[in-house]
Amino acid sequence: MTTRTAIVTGGIRGLGKAMSLGLLKAGYPVLAVGHLPEDVAPMMADVEKLDVKTPFVPLIADIRKPRECDAIIRRALDKLGSADILVNNGGLTFTYIWPDKYRRKEPPRFYEASDEVIQNVMDTNYVGADQLARRIAPLCVKNGWGRIINVTTKLTTMNQLGSIPYGSSKAALEMASEVWAKDVEGTGLTVNIVNPGAGANTPGMAQELRDLSAAGKVRKLVEPEDMVPPLLWVCSSEADKVNGMRYDANAWDTSIPQAEAAAKYGRPAGFLLKEAKEWDL
Repeated sequence: MTTRTAIVTGGIRGLGKAMSLGLLKAGYPVLAVGHLPEDVAPMMADVEKLDVKTPFVPLIADIRKPRECDAIIRRALDKLGSADILVNNGGLTFTYIWPDKYRRKEPPRFYEASDEVIQNVMDTNYVGADQLARRIAPLCVKNGWGRIINVTTKLTTMNQLGSIPYGSSKAALEMASEVWAKDVEGTGLTVNIVNPGAGANTPGMAQELRDLSAAGKVRKLVEPEDMVPPLLWVCSSEADKVNGMRYDANAWDTSIPQAEAAAKYGRPAGFLLKEAKEWDL
């Protein structure tokens, strides 16, 4: 068991569940944060199946609220002894924003979203991640080691028609990842992104698409377990100097040395503005 401990938001279902279990299996004590109490029992059953002695702490909390973010860090320190790794995976997806998106004849327009939906998505997908990052970062910098790993999404999801506000929230976290990485350069804390790289086969994906993928009628969805190899590599000491990078799970090659896979498939986090054309000026 490693002495490095991990906090995984959205950590008891979907992508986060797979990452929590992967970290546990690799020996990392984990505090898994969720928002649905009914997810805890199935998660605990899966933890027991691992048959490991690594400490695991589930916690129901609302990452939109600053006081609850404070409580998350305190619980990690109290129960696990430290807070070294933050996986910002918690998020609200299209199944919350537009439950009927794939049954509509046309994509939803941004002005159809309610104030409540916009606020909840931005607060969960970006503000919650920011609040936890700002709380764990000073601890990691003080200790000279740490990881912040953000889960964003692919660019074509961020900017496609009908992506508001999910795409906007993930674009904010993508750009924040680039800036945070610059802020912590040389401190021992690194900030990187690990993404599915395509749609993922989780409860956050519309059932219509999951069914089509299972039937082979659309592109195969990324399985949650595919997130684990790049995540473990980013958390490893081999990646101590890796900062401000983005890794997509669907491109990761587990058949070659992991440092080689990272060098081959990694790319810098963030965006470049589109080039201006003469007719734009």
